Amino acid sequence: MPQRNQLIASAALVVLLALLPLAGSRYAVDLTTEVLIYVLFALSLNVLIGFTGNISFGHAAYFAIGGYTCAILLTTYRWPLLFSLPAAVVLAGIVAAVVGYFCVRLTQIYFAMLTLAFAMLVWGVAFKWKDVTGGDDGFTGINLPESLTHHVSYFYFTLAVVAVAIAALWMICHSAFGLTLVAVRENSVRTGFIGVDTRRMRWAAFTVAGSFGGLAGALFGMYHRGMYIENAYWTESAQVLIMVLLGGMYSFVGPILGAAALHLLQVFTNQYTTYWPTVLGLILLVIVMVLPDGLIGLVARVRARWGKT
Repeated sequence: MPQRNQLIASAALVVLLALLPLAGSRYAVDLTTEVLIYVLFALSLNVLIGFTGNISFGHAAYFAIGGYTCAILLTTYRWPLLFSLPAAVVLAGIVAAVVGYFCVRLTQIYFAMLTLAFAMLVWGVAFKWKDVTGGDDGFTGINLPESLTHHVSYFYFTLAVVAVAIAALWMICHSAFGLTLVAVRENSVRTGFIGVDTRRMRWAAFTVAGSFGGLAGALFGMYHRGMYIENAYWTESAQVLIMVLLGGMYSFVGPILGAAALHLLQVFTNQYTTYWPTVLGLILLVIVMVLPDGLIGLVARVRARWGKT
């Protein structure tokens, strides 16, 4: 019954979002498009953090790989979107599999630092390989199909792709594979004793997370008509990590709330002040000291309190 209610609520949300362009506000459509992309980005990272228990400081690497690959194939090689987008996802997944092969041999802080090291390597390649990536000037002027050049058509395209991706992630995280990842997170030693190859499971989760992160990056690059080295920098990884923590990392819905809340807060804060880094620091303090379970935990506590009254 709860799953049925979640399915109905999700379908209703997609329908409401599909009606958004009827309001006639381009600003709302563009902002929602960005939020959808970051929601997918945060959910992809949550496969590692929330379900596997591994903190990654380098998830932006796969975001950038997906974005640059799709942009280069569309613009430099004139590939159709039908092939460019899947190729970007596959390449991001392959790189994640290679990086993950080494990272999953480590745990805790060593795992996190190695993910950061590989991410900075990707940033260095994007920065130095100027003939291909544009270097610090960025890769701009991405060639999009004529049908997606209008902001409304791209919004619907993003909504459809993100909805399908979220549905796929939901099935992955609630399958036997996802439940095994939770067991690995809770007690990897005991899970290994019952015959589960915990290293291989973490490796598979790393690959899945990188693939969907690449998809988010490809959507981001096409939306902004450009990719920049900042998209591969550690600050991008930190931002999506805070999204997951803010929403609640042990919940599938949590990163959705966190991504939407943090991105909207960043946009509105930057409209009135230049002190967004200060606000971000305060958010981190609140998460650590007041909301260790994130927004989803706050909602659960409020519901429990109202249930008692």
